[in-house]
This record gives sequence, structure tokens and C-alpha cells, in this order.
Amino acid sequence: MFLKLGFTAFGGPAMANHIRKNIVEKHHWLDAQTFDNGLALCQTIPGAIIMQVSAYCGLKIKGFKGALVSFVGFGFPAFLVMLILSALYVRFKDISAVESVLATLRIIIAAIVLHAALTFGKRFFHTINDVVIALISASLFLTKLHPALVIIISAFLGLFISKNSMEPPIQTGITRTLRYFFILTGVLSTSLLILFLASPKFFTLALTMLRIDVFAFGGGFASVPVFFHEVIDVHNWLDKKTFLDGIILGQVTPGSIIITATFVGYLKFGLPGAIIATLYVFTPSFLILMALIPFFDKLRTYPQFNKIVNGVLCSFVGLLLIVTYHFGIEIHWSVSSIILVLAALATLLLKVDVIWVIIGGVLASIFI
Repeated sequence: MFLKLGFTAFGGPAMANHIRKNIVEKHHWLDAQTFDNGLALCQTIPGAIIMQVSAYCGLKIKGFKGALVSFVGFGFPAFLVMLILSALYVRFKDISAVESVLATLRIIIAAIVLHAALTFGKRFFHTINDVVIALISASLFLTKLHPALVIIISAFLGLFISKNSMEPPIQTGITRTLRYFFILTGVLSTSLLILFLASPKFFTLALTMLRIDVFAFGGGFASVPVFFHEVIDVHNWLDKKTFLDGIILGQVTPGSIIITATFVGYLKFGLPGAIIATLYVFTPSFLILMALIPFFDKLRTYPQFNKIVNGVLCSFVGLLLIVTYHFGIEIHWSVSSIILVLAALATLLLKVDVIWVIIGGVLASIFI
């Protein structure tokens, strides 16, 4: 199922809404409260929020193996699509040939993210105070303030002004989860040592992607400045235009924009570089999530901590609003684009599956 979701995961964090529909409403594998708990945790740690949510759901459903399968299954389509796009980019050196399709996809994705903001806002907003927290966090996300600080501020606002109290989640076995965490940490450390001894250039690539993931608080878009600094300023692996083309492709590729790592790795080091960059840009945040889930579950038994969680969830709505804004300013608005975004939003509100909305938008771009 996560493999299927991965192929339609346009809009980054907005895809959490569609995962929720499948996990909670369609298959009833998790209750709504447990899912929301995971969403709050994934919002507070670095890395791609939507990838973390898939791992969290897998852990709660089938334990650590379920987390690994869902994480890889959800992320693989993004890697495959970006790898194909990177190969085409190397051959043709231009993305203008498909610009009309990309432009339409940006419009569709803007509608998807806005729909997710409306959906989660309806669920998380219980009083006017929750709306205030979301608006404050959205305003702060627009500034140059570090996303981690925005989340901390939202958490404190939740503690002091939120009136919502959520039920504690199902407990996860601390010993078993932490055992797998230490095993994977050992594997990661060993692989870095092997790369260091065998290929300094691949070791540098892996270490760079690790740093990007660790500092990507607030989701994929928060990683873009770090990405730019590392790829352009520090290592000079790509020129600015090529890097920005990679960011554009990352926006219209399923999954998180962090998948741009595949593009960077492929253009600089070929297929091995693409694989290494992808593995190391997602692994650290996965390990952090596995380490924190058991302790997070225990903390959720305290009412005051629940208010903090509620503040974080409201900040997630604020983040979705800002992601919508970022997509919106990239769109060349016209009568046709306004009609398209309203039509996409209307079909999503009517509960049409997101894959049909995306296909319909692409077909519209081709024929129109």
C-alpha cells in the first residue's frame, strides 16, 4: 500500500492527509488519535515529515519491520522517478520541453497542499486559540527564523493557551525498538567507515547528505537553504541554475523535496552517487524517529505534554499554509490557472482520489 501511496505522494507534507485516509478511515489499522500523535512527533524532528509519518505508521502496525518496509516502500517511487528525470536531464540539459506539464503539476500540487491544510485545520482546531497558534507559526515560517525555533514557540503556545487534551497513544515496546535502533546505528557507522576507506568522494557525499537531513527541521522545504549551501557554496558540485532545476524537479516528484539529493548525486557521481545520496539523506531522521517513539509515547500520558503536542499539530497547519504560499508564488497566474486550481480543490473536497486529480491535471496541460 505504501508503494502505491509513494507514486501519488505529490505535495510533500500534504500527503499526510492521504496516508491518514488509507490508514485510519479505509483500513482502520490505526485510530485517528494515534495517527495524530505520530504526525506531531514527525513535525518536531528533522527530516522529511511525510517519510517519517509512513515509518511511524508502519511501526505502530507491524513493529520495526513494518516501519522499515513502509519507509522504503513509500520512498522508492520518488527515488525511481527522480533517477529517471536526472538521466533525462543529463542527456537533454534542459527541462523547458516539459515545462507546460511541470507548470500544471505545480498548480495541482498547490491545490493538494491547500486541501490538506483545510482538512487538518478542521481536525486540529478546537478553539480560536488553535487558529491563533497556526497563524503565528505560519508567520514565523515566513521569516528567517529557524524552523526548529518555530516549532518550539508553537509548543509553548500550545502549553499556555491550548485547551485541547488528547488521549495517550498505544504504548510501543521500548526495549525492542531501541535494540533495532542501535543495530541500524552500527550498520550506518560501519558503512561510513567503509566509504571513508574505499572512496573519499563517496564518503564526503554521504556525510554531506547526513548533515542536510539532520538540520532539515520543518520538513523538506526547510532543507533547501542547507542544500544550497552544501552543494553550491561548500563543495561546488553544481552551478546555481542546475541546482535550481533539481529543486524544480524535486517539487514535482512524488515524496519530499529532499529527494533532490538523488539529482545531485546522479549529476556529480552517476548512479552510485544517486544511490548513496538517497540512502544517507533519509537514514538519520529515520533513526531519530525510532529512538524517540517509545519515550514520546510515555510522555503523552501527561496532560500538559498533550497541550504541547496540540500546539505542534497547529504549527503543522501553519507549515502547510506556507508550503501552499511557496507553490503559489511559483505559478504564473491566469484565468486558466485559477480555474484549474479551483477545479482541483473542488474535486479533492468531493473526496476524489488524488491520483485522478493529478492525471486529470496532466491531461489538461497536454490538451490545453
